Amino acid sequence: MSIFTNISQAIQGKEIEIVFTEGTDVRILGAARKLKQEGLVKPVLVGNTQVIQDLAEQTGASLEGIRIADPYNCPRFGEMVDLFLEIRAGKHSREEAEVLLRKPNYFGTMLVKMGIGRGLVGGALYSTADTVRPALQIIKTKPGVSKVASMFLMTRGEEKLIFGDCAINVNPSAPDLADIAIECANSAPFFGISDPKVAMLSFSTKGSAKAPEVEKVSEAVEIAKAKSPHLAIDGELQFDAAISTQVGMRKAPDSDVAGRANIVIFPTLDAGNIGYKIAQRLGGFEAIGPVLIGLKQPINDLSRGCTEEDVYKLAMITAMQVLEVQEHTDKILEIPCGIE
Repeated sequence: MSIFTNISQAIQGKEIEIVFTEGTDVRILGAARKLKQEGLVKPVLVGNTQVIQDLAEQTGASLEGIRIADPYNCPRFGEMVDLFLEIRAGKHSREEAEVLLRKPNYFGTMLVKMGIGRGLVGGALYSTADTVRPALQIIKTKPGVSKVASMFLMTRGEEKLIFGDCAINVNPSAPDLADIAIECANSAPFFGISDPKVAMLSFSTKGSAKAPEVEKVSEAVEIAKAKSPHLAIDGELQFDAAISTQVGMRKAPDSDVAGRANIVIFPTLDAGNIGYKIAQRLGGFEAIGPVLIGLKQPINDLSRGCTEEDVYKLAMITAMQVLEVQEHTDKILEIPCGIE
């Protein structure tokens, strides 16, 4: 059974509100229609009401059951500005806040903060930075997590691996790497990986090379073990030692992770981004993501080259993350905001 079959069964009929910041994009509209028709999510499209309605008419897409949130037609916009100014604690004038909140990425993120949406999917037109920035300013990271990061689910047939961080942090510190490893491991069961084993990658295996870059990874392992003592994590390991049973036994015979890793943490964004693209283009893996981790509420980023199918899948993952969050938090108060 595929991961998306499992996710579909979990979110079916839950009517989880997912905000789409680029509601005037035909890919978003198509995915939203499919998600609503299948009973998987309750889409909230951000954008000009007339433009979205015209696009729906041109493409033959039904807007039945799909809500529209127009930043320029929100009766409670003043209260939204008040809340934003309170969150930002004097960092903006009221005029600056109003300008920011007319932008779909900020407006959509505030909808999630206010409980009108439970999660957000953006990035079809925005850069990763423009999706992550309002999330960090408004939603913020979980307690004890220093930075937002990302992971990709890599699938090939029945094989499943998690790669992190391949999209956000350029040169994470040892504490950052430890947090990324823990968050990836915590998310693994949601992707059907019930026994997470985390390999912290390097160009060295267990001291075979000496360099500050290697020491950073080794330090990250110790930090992660101290913060999450029951986590199966080891490093530093080269990729072959992490994944190949034969190589792992030869290079790290005493490791309970080497040769059996299903989560790999790259030491830099260079390595992670290059690594996942090689696996995708030459290794035949499907790369699902990036899925953002470390935020209090689910906010996820699309590639600007995404397809309608990519939007559909990431929205399903976001809805599943919402269920995970709701298991640990009280229901968020919903503030009506003139949504059609």
